[in-house]
Amino acid sequence: MAAGGNNRSRLLLVILLVTSLFLITLDLRGVNITSSSRSATQSFLAPIQRGVSDLFSPVGGFFSDIKNFGTTKSELKELKEENAKLREKVILNDDTLGQLKKLESVLDLAGRGNYKVVSARVIGKGSSATFSQTITIDAGSSDGVFKDMTVIGELGLVGVVKSTTSSSAIVLLMSDPTFRVGVRIARSQSIGVLLGEGDSEYTLQLLDPSGTIEKDDVLLSLGSDNNRPFVPGVPVGFVKSVKNSRLTLTQEAVVSSYSNLGSIGVVSVIISSKNGGPKDALIPTPRPTPTKTIYVTPPPTLDLSDRAANEENN
Repeated sequence: MAAGGNNRSRLLLVILLVTSLFLITLDLRGVNITSSSRSATQSFLAPIQRGVSDLFSPVGGFFSDIKNFGTTKSELKELKEENAKLREKVILNDDTLGQLKKLESVLDLAGRGNYKVVSARVIGKGSSATFSQTITIDAGSSDGVFKDMTVIGELGLVGVVKSTTSSSAIVLLMSDPTFRVGVRIARSQSIGVLLGEGDSEYTLQLLDPSGTIEKDDVLLSLGSDNNRPFVPGVPVGFVKSVKNSRLTLTQEAVVSSYSNLGSIGVVSVIISSKNGGPKDALIPTPRPTPTKTIYVTPPPTLDLSDRAANEENN
């Protein structure tokens, strides 16, 4: 039954379409058709036309969307590229501001020490050939940088130049186990040697048998002949703890450096230093110990007349 009903509906639809085409053909050829029959036909065919239009409208919209999809995809790609450029610009600005801030601190330290310096950016870290703790900077012999020159950061000593090219140099960091630098204790002027230990802590060996080491003692570079490889007076580190061992002939201490070697972005190579160096002018100012103020509220005072009145009432 359902199949027969469908066949009759299709036959009716075909007959109506053929009739519609027939009437349109007559009308185009000038055959007069009464307005009433035309109106009736249009009224009859209008629902069918709307149905056919509703049936094929999504299909037309689908192909229209396909046509516009390429344009939309291209716009999205352009927006993503523009967003990536803006994000890269923000990161670059933050990096530049960070480097300028560190450079300002490095130049301030060099200025207070009356050092003539060449500033450079760190462009590489580590050496796969020697496994030593090094950094590569973007200044070389064409900039006046040569082997055995002192390298400083914003807070103090960083290392020493080991080799150069015309446009770059390799700096051995003070944390390297092979690193050695003569130091003096600012408080007592005792002389010692600072040894790199491969991490953020160092060992101080005191060369003065009568000297003493105390916690928080400030260490400054002792200096070398002709200021090579080390100029005098550069802050090196401070004593973190004193080793009390009777097995060693010299006094020893654990030292923390002022420079954070893990976050170096900008350094300065000291080209020359005035004779005698800055003495103790570069001793870091100790941070003040925070204090807490305790406010004590005094007990309330009782007037004597009120006290006498209370006693009479009792």
